Amino acid sequence: MVRRCGSLLLVFLALCAPLTMTVAAYGQDRPAPPASSPQPPSGPAPSAPSEPNNANAPAGVPAPPSPAPTNQAPEPRPTLIPPPPTSAGPAATTPSPSPARDGQDLSAPGAMRPPDTGEIAAPGREVFSEDWWGRVHPVVELHGYFRTRAELFQNLGLGRHSSVFQGNDPQYLAPLPLDQSYQQPNGSSSGTTVVACGPAGLQVCYDETESGANMRLRLDPEISISDNLRIVSEIFALDNVVLGSTPDAYAMQPTTLPGPSTSSLTSTVSKPPSYQSVGYNPYAPIGFFSTTQGPPTAGINSLQNSINVQRVWGEYRTPVGELRFGRMPGHWGLGMLENSGDGLDSDYQTTLDRIMFVTGIKSMDLFFGGAWDFVSTGPTNTTAYNLYGGQPYNVCNLCNVNQWAAFVAHRTNLEMQRLALARGDLVVNGGIYTKYRNQDLDVQQGTMSTLPQTPQSLGAGLSNSMNGGLPNNGLESRQAWAVTPDLWVQALWRKLRVEAEAVMVYGAIGNIQSPGLSATPNNTVDIRQWGVATQTEFRAVEDKLDLQFGFGWANGDPWAYSTSATGTSQGALSPSPTLPQEFNSVGPISTFRFHPDYRVDLIFFRNILTRVEGAYYFRPSVDYDFLRHANGEKLGGGAAVIWSRASQFVQTPGHRRDLGVELDLQLYYQSKDGSLNDDPSKLGGFYSALQYGVFFPLAGLDYLSADVTALPSASLATAQIIRLILGIAF
Repeated sequence: MVRRCGSLLLVFLALCAPLTMTVAAYGQDRPAPPASSPQPPSGPAPSAPSEPNNANAPAGVPAPPSPAPTNQAPEPRPTLIPPPPTSAGPAATTPSPSPARDGQDLSAPGAMRPPDTGEIAAPGREVFSEDWWGRVHPVVELHGYFRTRAELFQNLGLGRHSSVFQGNDPQYLAPLPLDQSYQQPNGSSSGTTVVACGPAGLQVCYDETESGANMRLRLDPEISISDNLRIVSEIFALDNVVLGSTPDAYAMQPTTLPGPSTSSLTSTVSKPPSYQSVGYNPYAPIGFFSTTQGPPTAGINSLQNSINVQRVWGEYRTPVGELRFGRMPGHWGLGMLENSGDGLDSDYQTTLDRIMFVTGIKSMDLFFGGAWDFVSTGPTNTTAYNLYGGQPYNVCNLCNVNQWAAFVAHRTNLEMQRLALARGDLVVNGGIYTKYRNQDLDVQQGTMSTLPQTPQSLGAGLSNSMNGGLPNNGLESRQAWAVTPDLWVQALWRKLRVEAEAVMVYGAIGNIQSPGLSATPNNTVDIRQWGVATQTEFRAVEDKLDLQFGFGWANGDPWAYSTSATGTSQGALSPSPTLPQEFNSVGPISTFRFHPDYRVDLIFFRNILTRVEGAYYFRPSVDYDFLRHANGEKLGGGAAVIWSRASQFVQTPGHRRDLGVELDLQLYYQSKDGSLNDDPSKLGGFYSALQYGVFFPLAGLDYLSADVTALPSASLATAQIIRLILGIAF
């Protein structure tokens, strides 16, 4: 056994002999550096930076060598594998390893760093990787759009004119422009009416053409504090400001006196306080000399300020769900009842003061939640002194319009939905959203401007003399409640989409005063409203062809007769927006109204009625992208036909169901610019559209025989519109 071990030892030594010779070669002296290399200065070398102690290093391991001075000339590095000796002579001399040289190389990167002067990070403020999550800074994302729209209207009144020249037409559908005529202000012809829209000497004429342009900048800043916490807001700048509406020649202020009254067949109503000129501008005494536009300022030259904060809300994501609180958008289903109004061409929104919690079962794509909404708080103790601080609060808790909401919905994950549709599977989404609203007391109708605004005066008692002459503190019993279930369902199969939404409003108002109703207290009115909207869409030809068919229905009031030349009540088509009322206290309030931002046309429902109400429609349409790229660029056109009919014929001026047929055409272009254009179905970058619409009124909007007798020259006419939209979405 000993011999065998000895033999192995001899073999091992024989194998290690060449390696020993190689290591010895590395230990030879290196050649001197070239004469051109800088030499270190005389004197003591500067101290090297200390290395941190390695407490975890095992015992017996030497500390790493200190780096050499950084201003010492670098030594040439030896090759890791020495070249083999040539036949011309002995083997070449190979430089040996040098710990000093290794230290110089290690310290060289540190010498290249900028000095710690505070430009990168001040002393004591360096953030290392382990400290990052404790010192993370918010990330701000900014989205929104800017748009400019120009519109030309022609005959929105459909030939039904107000009582300016020819008798009374209480059912005029749109007011006429102001420049039909004017009076000579001075001279021999002072007070003479001059017709501005027709030939000289003509006493009656109607220029039914109106035009204008407006713009809006919408900003949606999102402040992400972390992955689970963020603040979202919505800011409007120059919101729908009419171009040219705030020149330096016209500066206005609110008046304290009411405007002129308007008379109808039933009553005389005084207009609310209006605006008057703030004075004389010597540099622009008339509009012709205007030189600049000023920012809209509420109470000075506009009804609103140039910048308005529309929404602000917070979102906190917990392991069991997400909490949202603040002033936030509301949207459900197709947007028939609640519509966030986020489109580039939108004008109306559903905004809710809400505290909401949303959770669900992700594996089942099932989501549910609840919300507490602050619809209306009634009077508060807000005064001018609150501008300097303080916290105003509600002074009439029973005046609150409280609302509670709950929903449950199934929404398939988008990635899984695309995969299922590609396989030809059927995808079904849907849910139900229900709201309950109630109110006990309310501000007495017509007394809001004189209602005491302090808790002391409100709590002084029921005496008229102690409350500014207002009985019961200016309040009245309302005792109103309503339940609103909203069902939404969506079915997807390949390139086909079928979607529907159905709403019911069921409730009662314990006490209400309204035109056409008796002034007797405790006049209870029921609420029974229904609405349905459907959309069917099919895409073909690589998604360039978009075929759609829409249908919507809003029920009406069979006992709410429309106004005629011999009638006494106001209907759904009245030019003055009023609460839909019963006729002789028969039947409930039944006229349902779609959200005004649920758009189906350009003229009738959008600009004459301002929304779908008390009517139903059929809407086939087609859009085709002549140019379509994956980067979002597209150029196309489309057409739509809308046939509208009244749900209850007695609500129409002509007591017929057919309201009219509208034809809408458009050309649109979207550029490839912007980060949102990763999908042609999204709207991003530059967008423009040229739209044209024509509406042909039918018998439901015509005059009755009695009206024709009173207005012999009355006749219906078509309405037209041309719109240009220019926008940038980001």
